[in-house]
Amino acid sequence: MDLVEVLPQLHMFRFRIGQAYLWRDGSELTLIDAGDVDSAAAIGEAVRTLGPDPAGIRRIVITHGHRDHYGAARELADRHGAEIIAHALDAPVVRGERPAPEPDLLDWELPLWEHGLTCPDAPPTRVDREVTGGEVLPFGDGARVVHAPGHTPGSIALHLPRHGVLFTGDAVASAERRVMLGVFNVDRSGAAATFRRLAALAPRTVCFGHGDPLTGDAAAAMDAAAGGA
Repeated sequence: MDLVEVLPQLHMFRFRIGQAYLWRDGSELTLIDAGDVDSAAAIGEAVRTLGPDPAGIRRIVITHGHRDHYGAARELADRHGAEIIAHALDAPVVRGERPAPEPDLLDWELPLWEHGLTCPDAPPTRVDREVTGGEVLPFGDGARVVHAPGHTPGSIALHLPRHGVLFTGDAVASAERRVMLGVFNVDRSGAAATFRRLAALAPRTVCFGHGDPLTGDAAAAMDAAAGGA
């Protein structure tokens, strides 16, 4: 796992497949996604290298119900007493009550999908708080939950307006410094509409579920890419 500084308060954990983020409000910590089921120990060690005690993890926000995003959430939450938050539409998937919906794959996405399936299954994971969009979570001076359907029905983004930071989950991605619509969508037109709504937030920093974060000219890059989605 690679540890990457995005901003002084924000670090990215990059795994073999996918990534997660750590936001720090002093000693109080928030995880946005949690990597696959084998990632808990690496996340804990990375947090320690930054200085805070992993016991400061207060909440884990799951952007959507795919195995590479919530696999380690249960272990981390049980170990540190964190609250797990997910959208009401994806919460049954996270809890293991129903399977994730099948995506509408384009031909060029098929090999990427096969590679994604090499990520180990996530265990059934409790959801302590279900959100629907519009809620403000107590980190980052107020983190607003944005319902971002298309990739999955219950995908969410997180917008920290005081800091100009946007976490897109898999609604948007970056590849080779190019911003693009995320792949593996269950509703491609809905995903494109979500992309345009997220771009309209004009963030200064954008953190994707896959691909390098944007920290310069982010609003312009998002707006240009959303126009072609």
